[in-house]
Amino acid sequence: HTSVYDVALLLEEKRWVGWMETIATFTLSPKTEFHDIIVPTLDSVRYMWVLEQLATHERHVLAVGPTGTGKTLNVINKLMNGMPDKYGPVFVGFSAQTSANMTQDQIDAKMDKRRKGVYGPPSGKKYVIFVDDVNMPQREEYGAQPPIEILRQWMGHGGWYERRSWEFRKIVDVSFIGAMGPPGGGRQVVTNRFLRYFNFIAFPELEDASMKTIFSVILHTFVEAHLPETLLPLCELLIDASIKLYNSLLKGLLPTPAKPHYTFNL
Repeated sequence: HTSVYDVALLLEEKRWVGWMETIATFTLSPKTEFHDIIVPTLDSVRYMWVLEQLATHERHVLAVGPTGTGKTLNVINKLMNGMPDKYGPVFVGFSAQTSANMTQDQIDAKMDKRRKGVYGPPSGKKYVIFVDDVNMPQREEYGAQPPIEILRQWMGHGGWYERRSWEFRKIVDVSFIGAMGPPGGGRQVVTNRFLRYFNFIAFPELEDASMKTIFSVILHTFVEAHLPETLLPLCELLIDASIKLYNSLLKGLLPTPAKPHYTFNL
């Protein structure tokens, strides 16, 4: 291992192991839909371990990075399959048209009344609320993004006001995970008053080794299921050539004002 970040500490056994040794061996079913394939890599295993530690200690997390780095897929997969039993996921999607009222109603609908003025998940449970595309909502005339402001009120004051009775609703046993890409293409710059509540996990562009891991699993599984075995030795060559071509495109076909669509991702 070249770095301390390449290893995890197993406290019970008092020894260091590689991150990939902390998960079960991954096998891909040939029947899996392409958009549902999630191949674990060194990076994704590390990120999801950090995310679990933060979420289970009720710390808010923001996954940031460009499109195609697996933020949303990895977080959803972790919340659905990799969290302790008492944590239940709640999924919220933001778009340019999302309003503060829609956001509040969507989250309130999931909450049970604990006692007067206090709401939360069913007793004995905790919610992890995942909001994708946090920075998509449009700005209003004064420059704020209302859905973000209602979430900020909840984070800063522990709840929000019920709009009919004006009663303050305290919301408990909830942590928040958001995902967003860099500003541009409809995504806005988010106020620091909101960002200050978060621990950030950055998802940079995939390294060549991670890309090779992902495509090796997918291509080998496909060839073994549908094509002659004699083609298996060609898989590595095909993957290496594809990655080399992809990197050449990134360097040679840069976006320009005349060709802003020249953005490539996986």
